[in-house]
Amino acid sequence: MNYKADSPQDYIAQLPPERQEVISLLRNTILKNIPKGFKEQISYGMLGYVVPHSVYPNGYHCDPKLPLPFINLASQKNFVALYHSGIYADSKLYNWFVAEYPKHCKRKLDMGKSCIRFKYMNDIPYELIAKLCQKMTAQDWIASYERNTRPSNK
Repeated sequence: MNYKADSPQDYIAQLPPERQEVISLLRNTILKNIPKGFKEQISYGMLGYVVPHSVYPNGYHCDPKLPLPFINLASQKNFVALYHSGIYADSKLYNWFVAEYPKHCKRKLDMGKSCIRFKYMNDIPYELIAKLCQKMTAQDWIASYERNTRPSNK
């Protein structure tokens, strides 16, 4: 779903009431647990948590005018999505999350490369999301990002 918002509060205010509560809880979980060095903003029409240019001046390689994206949170038509770039870039983090998920949720993990989909609003593992947010600092993310985007010397 596409929302036109200028701030995280504006984004949340546009959601249906049942999604406002869930997105607000996830947002607060992220804000309380994400390490220093990340900034919350609207990014790609969603709530975004990025490495700002003040920390990483190079920005996002696809469009250096944009800060380096890390986590996005969105209310989609049939689910709430948490996009975590670190899971996509770091197989150790991915494997940890996949192994931990069943310990926190009754339902099967529904996940793409970086997208964790929550279709059941009453079965979201907030504690696990908190731990996931704590696992990678801005500097860790920058290092991983640079390793994964640097052209190989062949």
